[in-house]
Amino acid sequence: MKLNVHVHLDYELSGPTDLLLQIEAANIPEQAIEWKDIILPQADHIAYVPAQDCIGERIWLRMSGKMVVDYRARIIVNRNLADCRQLQRVPPHQLPGETIPYLLSSRYCESDRFQSFVEEEFRALEGGELVVAMRDWVHDHLRYVPGSSNVMTTAADTFISRRGICRDYAHLLITLARSAGIPARIASVYALGVDPPDFHAVAEIFLGGEWHLVDATGMAREAGMAKIGVGRDAADVAFLTAFGGAQLIDQYVAVEPCLE
Repeated sequence: MKLNVHVHLDYELSGPTDLLLQIEAANIPEQAIEWKDIILPQADHIAYVPAQDCIGERIWLRMSGKMVVDYRARIIVNRNLADCRQLQRVPPHQLPGETIPYLLSSRYCESDRFQSFVEEEFRALEGGELVVAMRDWVHDHLRYVPGSSNVMTTAADTFISRRGICRDYAHLLITLARSAGIPARIASVYALGVDPPDFHAVAEIFLGGEWHLVDATGMAREAGMAKIGVGRDAADVAFLTAFGGAQLIDQYVAVEPCLE
């Protein structure tokens, strides 16, 4: 599948500011960038650096005044798709080293607080069937409510309030999976079907020796997602981190299928 992506960011900076951008789709084996065009503002400093796990890149900017960024790309998505129900959990002692950080609690995913709940709620399930049951539980028990969470909201907060946005759905699913001894991380993606259109966050679960994208909101399918970056939780995949004051003026994200 080919996706056309267009992102436009317009921010006003309060003074000289360091900015970390992560908006370009990753050029990785499961997806290829057919073409791209990114227009960056004039800045005192611009540098590309590897993102988490070397999936995608971040851009350092040092600048002041108005920051306008425009990014367009055509992405060919060609990942291996599988029915998660048929996949097996990899025993912890056989996990590759790079998956181990995604077994542990993190800032927004307090998995050590959910072990009793997981054991009680999902006791008869294993592997991919367990992950699908967790995905369905999150989908069925949360309400998607824009503005219902903020940068301080954790998976435990979401579990209590039973509402959130895409990152909250992803955090809760990640937390439940880790509580069951299954590596899980967050993936920022461009995805078809997201309403309203925006940067999207989903869980990525390690099953059967591979990572698989799982969207507990139900809006997006794995075949229609292009990865931007991955991390322990949303703190690792923010599309914009400003080390100073940055006021939003305008923001636009569009993801469409390429019909050529």
